[in-house]
Amino acid sequence: MTIDLFAISVDAREPLRLARFWAGLLGREVAHDPHEGIALPPDGDAGLRIRFLPTVTPKVAQNRIHFDLTSASPRGQRETVARVIELGGRHADVGQKGDEGHVVLADGEGNEFCVVEAGNNFLAGCGFVGAVNCDGSQAAGYFWSEALGWPLVWDQDEETAIQSPRGGAKITWSGPPLMPRHGRDRIHLDLAPPAGGDREAEVDRLLALGATRVGTGRHTADDVGLADPDGNEFCVLTPR
Repeated sequence: MTIDLFAISVDAREPLRLARFWAGLLGREVAHDPHEGIALPPDGDAGLRIRFLPTVTPKVAQNRIHFDLTSASPRGQRETVARVIELGGRHADVGQKGDEGHVVLADGEGNEFCVVEAGNNFLAGCGFVGAVNCDGSQAAGYFWSEALGWPLVWDQDEETAIQSPRGGAKITWSGPPLMPRHGRDRIHLDLAPPAGGDREAEVDRLLALGATRVGTGRHTADDVGLADPDGNEFCVLTPR
């Protein structure tokens, strides 16, 4: 396995404005790179890079991927929620009953995310961004475990989760029933071989694991567009 999770990428009508929202919430700096676009670099060896890619397509449905943010205490959870509202976010209704411990919010472009209650053992030690929560099947979890070389850390009742051997945020799949699809996913994963790696060999390996081709990538025509067994799009970038 010679490919890495390079970034979680978010389509945005106003990439810089959305990047500033998330930078303020996560306590990171916005980086401008002519090759990578607008991004929040990883915060540590196990951190996630978050990229913001321009789009003219409006958001029309609930995203199939969202972030779960953790809380060290009940007060910390309240402070995070207040910070979201201060930065221009809002509360969001995704069908929750109102008695859940987590709080569902949305950023300035309507991308949903959760602020998880304190004492959540599943995300303990994962960092402020505790999980990248995906709507997906057990098969998708197995595919991504093999694709990234990340071990399964949860596999029960058709719900799965993987985590880098270095730690950091988990990637989770919630199992059936799957959400209906409404066009292209606004949030997707970007993979890249390390410098000097063989991208075509990695693309062939991913196809053998169950991926399918969906054309060019989302950011540049040089990216390879693939989809996992559930049809969730992702990109394989040039080595870096």
